Amino acid sequence: MRFQGVGLCLGLLFITVSADFMDDGVEVEDFSENSEESTIKEDEPSSGTIKYKTPQPIGEVYFTETFDSGNLAGWVLSKAKKDDMDSEISIYDGRWEIEELKENQVPGDRGLVLKSKAKHHAISAVLSKPFIFADKSLIVQYEVNFQDGIDCGGAYIKLLADTDDLILENFYDKTSYTIMFGPDKCGEDYKLHFIFRHKHPKTGVFEEKHAKPPDVDLKEFFTDRKTHLYTLVMNPDDTFEILIDQKVVNQGSLLEDVVPPINPPREIDDPSDKKPDEWDDRAKIPDPTAVKPDDWDENEPAQIEDSSAVKPDGWLDDEPKFIPNPNAQKPDDWNDDMDGEWEAPLMPNPACQVGCGEWKAPMIDNPKYKGIWRPPMINNPNYQGIWSPQKIPNPDYFEDDHPFLLTSFKALGLELWSMTPNIYFDNFIICTEKKVADHWAADGWELKIMVANANEPGVLRQLTIAAEERPWLWLMYLVMAGLPIALVTSFCWPRKVKKKYEDMEPKKPEICKPQTKAALEQGVEEEKAPEKLDLEEEKKPSAGDIGDVGDIVVLEKEEEVGEPEEKSEEEAETMEGQEEMNKLNKSGSEDEMKEADESTGSGDAPVKSLRKRRVRKD
Repeated sequence: MRFQGVGLCLGLLFITVSADFMDDGVEVEDFSENSEESTIKEDEPSSGTIKYKTPQPIGEVYFTETFDSGNLAGWVLSKAKKDDMDSEISIYDGRWEIEELKENQVPGDRGLVLKSKAKHHAISAVLSKPFIFADKSLIVQYEVNFQDGIDCGGAYIKLLADTDDLILENFYDKTSYTIMFGPDKCGEDYKLHFIFRHKHPKTGVFEEKHAKPPDVDLKEFFTDRKTHLYTLVMNPDDTFEILIDQKVVNQGSLLEDVVPPINPPREIDDPSDKKPDEWDDRAKIPDPTAVKPDDWDENEPAQIEDSSAVKPDGWLDDEPKFIPNPNAQKPDDWNDDMDGEWEAPLMPNPACQVGCGEWKAPMIDNPKYKGIWRPPMINNPNYQGIWSPQKIPNPDYFEDDHPFLLTSFKALGLELWSMTPNIYFDNFIICTEKKVADHWAADGWELKIMVANANEPGVLRQLTIAAEERPWLWLMYLVMAGLPIALVTSFCWPRKVKKKYEDMEPKKPEICKPQTKAALEQGVEEEKAPEKLDLEEEKKPSAGDIGDVGDIVVLEKEEEVGEPEEKSEEEAETMEGQEEMNKLNKSGSEDEMKEADESTGSGDAPVKSLRKRRVRKD
């Protein structure tokens, strides 16, 4: 029974390992074009085969792009330059390519890839028709994969405003846009932008409104090198939702959950109001009645030389602390005309074991230093509080109860800069119904997830990969594997040893258990039994001993006859023994317990007295 628990643990471990190996052994079809194994008939699809077809939109859409055609038809590369920057770095000369994913490829599926590091990229495309904010929702959705991770850079998109001066070849960072949406990261700041530009109805000035940041940790979506689906939903009821991989990560109201708020304050500070000269806003003032003490010396320095210090023996006053390195050599490519006269680099003077240069006593705190005297501060009796200007009605106040009605847009653009290349974009869609976007994702993004999950290594493989990068993990694995075995062994082994020693220990007398007459007689008979056997073995074969055996039989009969006469005496002795036992139990001392063990606990005393009486009677 003790080893059933060990067997159960080993069985579960075996099942887990077997399952991991089965997971590791899952084969995903080679999606390369030259694969010889992808010869399954189209009318008989295999359950392990993923067949990709370019997603086809259903319902009303304003823009779709899959890049599966392999070209950038309809896309325009920017030729603009950024303002206020050097000409060499202001050009949008970043390279774009259409490629498959580096890992977990789906056959026939391609995407737009940002290829250049530390360069400006800008590319855009016109929608099939401008999107006008009215009574329909806006759905914007696309895929991003940071294939090499991300150090500093963005993967957001801009929906370019429908203006007369919009020229895609001149698309740059200051081009007017209506919405900016997507992931962005620099340093350890992980963001998911949702910014829209709201037009002031009175002044006509556009102001950026930033949605509150999501409450979830976004780091995983930037670092796991998987394809993620980003979705923005704006509804005519002035609410919004942001989803990653079809899960809501942020939602709120356009009126309440953006910064700065849509509607300005009703009142503002009067810019013409100024603080009066006599206004006293000092809460504390120096005590005018305080006087500097006579013994306060402001001329004492904060530190003085330690008068008890003595120059150490061996201090070299004339030696410099650093000397030219005698082993240094002038470089061969040193040009005196261009580089100046060569000098050997300095090194610490080896002669300065104790110290070199002019010796000065160390500085210590001056016990007489008090500093500049200042009077103590007291409450200002004339304190009037903090002055603030008067409020006046805001001349630019307005109340927009329906901020969903933004400026229409007619193009989608990517204007990015990144320190990490190979950012993958795919499957853009702009529509008005969520089910249309979900169907689009099912035909594209979900297939990528299926392939990625099928290629995901099992637990053992992941542990091995981690240990290859960090060899010290092998020690941790060994400890974790050996710990259960040690616990099981320590659980089973000590019980057997304990039982063995318990069997070897002498049984302790039960001093508290009273000895009855029947128990005493049984003990006497048990002691007689071995004696009878010994006598029979000694005198059995001898014919001359027959008389002795007869005498023993006769003696036993006489003892049996004499037992009724001694019955009362034995009962009296038994009662006396029980009384003595009760007295010993009440006393509780160790010495009395030992005496009880010698006299009554083992039952030897009554037996001995009984033998003596029998011999005397015989």
